[in-house]
Amino acid sequence: MRTEDRWSVEVYLDEHDGETHAEARLVAGDAERVRGRGRARCNPADWDVPRIGAELATSRALSDLAHRLLDLAAADIEGVTHEHVTLIR
Repeated sequence: MRTEDRWSVEVYLDEHDGETHAEARLVAGDAERVRGRGRARCNPADWDVPRIGAELATSRALSDLAHRLLDLAAADIEGVTHEHVTLIR
């Protein structure tokens, strides 16, 4: 039996006063599954390049999302097996 599913990640960015916030949302089918968050701030001694802040905040949000998804998978495995599970990050 073959099944196909589509999951997508949407990234939302907000930049204000040298600080960038990113939120990465994993959408599976028509439901949001999990979110990750990231932040970046511009060092006052550095040039303010919004794209770099967006890249850093997004990478941190995606990393957070990946860790949360791994924790969710471990919880789902525990729910099926009724045994403690540790998944390597």
